[in-house]
Amino acid sequence: MQRPRVVAAIVVVGVMVDQATKHWAVTALDDGSTIDLVWTLRFALGFNSGFAFSMGQGLGPLVGVVAVAASWWLWRSALRAASATVSTGFALIAGGAIGNLVDRLLREEAWMRGRVVDFIDLQWFPVFNIADSCITVGAATLVAGMFMEQRREGRTA
Repeated sequence: MQRPRVVAAIVVVGVMVDQATKHWAVTALDDGSTIDLVWTLRFALGFNSGFAFSMGQGLGPLVGVVAVAASWWLWRSALRAASATVSTGFALIAGGAIGNLVDRLLREEAWMRGRVVDFIDLQWFPVFNIADSCITVGAATLVAGMFMEQRREGRTA
């Protein structure tokens, strides 16, 4: 079966793109500069030691432990999903969780004390990164896949 390979590819590509863009952001924007793109979209470097939308600052180690457990569960769920769409949603969320977990594990000197690099700034929404985007797109994909499964089951009943 191809599912484990596809899930692994989605997770690995998500983590690689996330980490490559974070490396670029830290290198290009470390002097406090910003890059304006279109409308309110700009790149501006920020760091988050908490969780979503900078809540829970200083809880990085706890968030890291939860992220390890969640990543494992998401991986297993992606492999067991009934449809490719649901599997893809779980894999995207896992890739995003692991991308941010890598920052927590390795970005600072102390284990699990790292801050997540954020750099995509809409100026009217909290600053985020590619991992956060994977999580968001994955969640939307997961909901859509589950909705499609439910509709399909309703037709066969």
